[in-house]
Amino acid sequence: MSPDVDVLLDRAHAWLDEDPDPHTRAELEAVLTAVEGGDEAARADLADRFDGTLEFGTAGLRGALGAGPNRMNRVVVLRAAAGLAAYLNAQAPDTSGAHRSVVIGYDARHNSDVFARDTAEVMTAAGFTAWVMPRPLPTPMLAFAIRELGCAAGVMVTASHNPPQDNGYKVYLGDGSQIVPPADAEIAAEIAAIGHVGDIPLGEPGTVLGEDIVDHYLDTVAGLADDGPRELSIVYTPLHGVGGAPTLQVLELAGYDAPRVVAAQEEPDPDFPTVGFPNPEEKGAMDLALALAAETHADIVIANDPDADRCAAAVALPDGAWRMLTGDEVGALLAHHLIARGATGTFATTIVSSTLLGKLAAAAGQPYQETLTGFKWIGRVDGLRYGYEEALGYCVDPAHVRDKDGISAALLLCELAAKMKAEDRTLVDLLDDIAREFGLHATGQVSVRVDDLALITDAMARLRATPPTSLGGLEVLQVDDLAEGSPELPPTDGLRYRLADDGRVVVRPSGTEPKIKCYLEVVVPVEHDTDDGVAAARISAAGRLDAIGADIRAAAGL
Repeated sequence: MSPDVDVLLDRAHAWLDEDPDPHTRAELEAVLTAVEGGDEAARADLADRFDGTLEFGTAGLRGALGAGPNRMNRVVVLRAAAGLAAYLNAQAPDTSGAHRSVVIGYDARHNSDVFARDTAEVMTAAGFTAWVMPRPLPTPMLAFAIRELGCAAGVMVTASHNPPQDNGYKVYLGDGSQIVPPADAEIAAEIAAIGHVGDIPLGEPGTVLGEDIVDHYLDTVAGLADDGPRELSIVYTPLHGVGGAPTLQVLELAGYDAPRVVAAQEEPDPDFPTVGFPNPEEKGAMDLALALAAETHADIVIANDPDADRCAAAVALPDGAWRMLTGDEVGALLAHHLIARGATGTFATTIVSSTLLGKLAAAAGQPYQETLTGFKWIGRVDGLRYGYEEALGYCVDPAHVRDKDGISAALLLCELAAKMKAEDRTLVDLLDDIAREFGLHATGQVSVRVDDLALITDAMARLRATPPTSLGGLEVLQVDDLAEGSPELPPTDGLRYRLADDGRVVVRPSGTEPKIKCYLEVVVPVEHDTDDGVAAARISAAGRLDAIGADIRAAAGL
């Protein structure tokens, strides 16, 4: 039951007493004035701000900017930084040198630089050296800097591909991997123990790193390229994010002609004016890039999300149309390319990504591992050589960036596209080759956004109480309740259905958005004695995915 308005007002006035930011104080005072005037919408807004808090978890913090404990603001960030500092001191109180340092990065979203400065001041007061990245830069550069500088931890202020009104706070520990349990709960406990924000000691605003850390990253990524063909016409968009200049520099260093950049999306802009949702997976986000590619007869379109840890791609077809590649398709192409280059080590992906990677690794005699969703798990795989997740995240150089990196992925994808072009072929042709050898692995997703989180809880409960016996005409051979955990996977809220003919469905609540997601996969053999075997398999797979999607929606009550 939500607290009454008097309790909310008391919480809001207490907040005003400790908020150091005049902008959020003024915003909250306007809400309070409206509430006291009887405005019901303002009262609901107040309840949303103060009936709960942003929870610190394995994704750190992420939420809408504004005043109140259920928003991203300086009070929440100062508490988070103080809690992280207390956790680090408790873990290794006697360390010195580089292990007493924290590196802090930030993107170009509203208040990212402010939150980074606040974090640095908390860290220096807690006895740490605080290194601050020299300007708004991509998330993978922060992950690179942690390993390069040997830091105890890193903080990246970003909301990745969330809407413009959001910001976030992502925490990495010393190996450059994002936090996982139990560290998230332990840091959250330290945050909860922080008292009045005014009592948090603040020190110097840290030391701003020189451009040499940026140059070292760019040289390291460009150094991944081989000496193959370079003829390729590229269209690129950073979607108003911070990936533009670094991606162009890497491609130039590697010997490619300068891509054509979508001019309206080239410069960082925290309002993301040309896209409704700054995520290359969302409908319409790639329209300007695809239009420029059609106009200029490009070979490939490459896009980064706003913090450049993801990479999306589209390729030209012989009839002049353009086809967006799925995350699983790009994941398979990069794996195939790395294997062809002689890469050895563990190939890893998540339980919601395509099972094709396991078959590619097995054929190459390389180890394979599946993890829970997210690079916080992929980055911790022992002996990792390559990892990817279907949500456009790829780790092609874990020795330097143990996280997804949309810039290095873009480089290697362009390298592969240039090789195909030199053979008068395309990336789609290579995907067809892979399908002929391993079967067509087609994936899809049912994603439902909700206003009431109880709907997600109800859907998961319904699926557990009455599990489906068939989906899309395929028998359900096995149901795995992922909440029970296993020797291979820690427990998580999710259900996995293993279907006949190598089909699979995974259902889980999103970890970062109010969504329930159902990940679908079917495997269709390709007839080798027909010229259009792959095309026929794609048609068959699309029908199966549609049928499975409809059935899982019905079974979940969605």
